[in-house]
Amino acid sequence: MKTPKQIIFLLIIIFFTLTIIFTSMLQPQTMLLGKEYDVRVINSFRDNSSLPLVIWCNSPQGELGGRALQEGDDFRWTARIELWSWKADYTCTMKWESKRKRFDAFKISRDINRCGFTGKCSWSVREDGFYFSSDEVYWTKDFSWL
Repeated sequence: MKTPKQIIFLLIIIFFTLTIIFTSMLQPQTMLLGKEYDVRVINSFRDNSSLPLVIWCNSPQGELGGRALQEGDDFRWTARIELWSWKADYTCTMKWESKRKRFDAFKISRDINRCGFTGKCSWSVREDGFYFSSDEVYWTKDFSWL
């Protein structure tokens, strides 16, 4: 026969197990050992002329690769934040005409809160700079090309 302490301990284990299962079901981007963020960089130029926006990105695990984005095209990936490792900065180098800019497309210390509940971190690259949004409705200019 189990003692009251053993029964309480068993109930606590069951409670935490069910909490993890239900949380994973309600928030599919939440992993059992971390969180996932959807990062998207969009070419939002109005007149791209003949030169595309060239993007090349790196993750903590290595290169994500690059693309030449025409007007309206995007480059996207999932940033995984492991609970035991808070090194999850993703950098991208952008090139358009004679302009070149390296920026943090996802920086955990900056974006973990502003990407918020949705887990969306979107960038709209325009002629006058780089705009951020967590819902792709409201955009805020974060910085210019220079």
